[in-house]
Amino acid sequence: VVDDGSANRNVVAPVHQIYANDPRFSIILLENNVGKRKAQIAAIRSSSGDLVLNVDSDTILAANVVTKLVLKMRDPEVGAAMGQLIASNRNQTWLTRLIDMEYWLACNEERAAQARFGAVMCCCGPCAMYRRSALTLLLDQYEAQFFRGKPSDFGEDRHLTILMLKAGFRTEYVPDAIAATVVPHRLGPYLRQQLRWARSTFRDTFLALRLLPELDGYLTLDVIGQNLGPFLLAISTLAALAQLLIGGSIPWWTGLTIAAMTMVRCGVAALRARELRFIGFSLHTPINIFFLLPLKAYALCTLSNSEWLSR
Repeated sequence: VVDDGSANRNVVAPVHQIYANDPRFSIILLENNVGKRKAQIAAIRSSSGDLVLNVDSDTILAANVVTKLVLKMRDPEVGAAMGQLIASNRNQTWLTRLIDMEYWLACNEERAAQARFGAVMCCCGPCAMYRRSALTLLLDQYEAQFFRGKPSDFGEDRHLTILMLKAGFRTEYVPDAIAATVVPHRLGPYLRQQLRWARSTFRDTFLALRLLPELDGYLTLDVIGQNLGPFLLAISTLAALAQLLIGGSIPWWTGLTIAAMTMVRCGVAALRARELRFIGFSLHTPINIFFLLPLKAYALCTLSNSEWLSR
C-alpha cells in the first residue's frame, strides 16, 4: 500500500497502524506527493512476486481474472497481458453506454487483432499483469521518461507496454479476464480524459515508430490506420464545411459515405457481439467529428502539457 505523500497523514495513520502487523500488507509512506508513476514504481521495487498485477482504484475484477492472466503469463516470452474492460456504470447515462461499447470495440477488435501478432500496443492500466523480471529491467527507463525536457507522468500504461515490446517481450490480450471500471458519465470529464489520452498516444506513437520494423507488418498497418483514419475524416469534414460556406450546401455523397461507414462498423460489431445495442454506437460518429477531432488537433498542439486534468 503506497501512501503518496498524503497531506492528512495524521488522520490516516491509525488505519496504517491497524494493518502494520498484518503479513499480507506492506505499507510504504512516501515523504512527498510524487504522482502515480513514481508511487507505482515504489510498489514494484518493494514487491517479491514473479508477477505484478496493476489495477486502478475504480476497477473491480471478476473472481477469475488473476487465474486467466497467469495462464497467459506461463509463456516466458510474454512480458505483459491485459484483460477485457467494461464500464461498471454502463447503465448510468447515454454516455456511459456509449463508452462501454467503445471499450468493447477497443478490446475485442483493436487489442484482439494486435494480440494475434504478439504485440498489444497498450496494456490498459485498469487491468494489466506484468512479469516482474521484465519490469526490473525497464524501471529506470520507465521512471525517466521525459518529453521536451519535462517529466512525463501520464500515459504510464502505454509507455510501459512499448518498453516491454522494445525489450523483446510479447504483450497479450485475454478476453475472458473481465475488469469493470468506472467511466465518465458527463461529456466534460470524458473530453478531459480523452485529451490526456490523446497527448499520451501522440507522444508514445513517435516512440513506437522506431519499434515497428521489428514487429509484424500488421502492426505497422494498424498504427498507420489509427492515425491516418482520423486525419482523413478531419480533411473530409473541413472540405464539407468549406463547401457549405462557399456553395451553401454539402455534397450528398459526403454525408452518405460517412453514414455508410458508420453503419458498416456498427453492424459488424452488433453481429460479432450478438447485441443490437451496438447499432447505437453510430452516435459516436458526430461526437467524433464535432468534439474528438478538434480535441485531438488541440492535443497535438499542446503535447508539452502534462496536466492530469481530472484531479
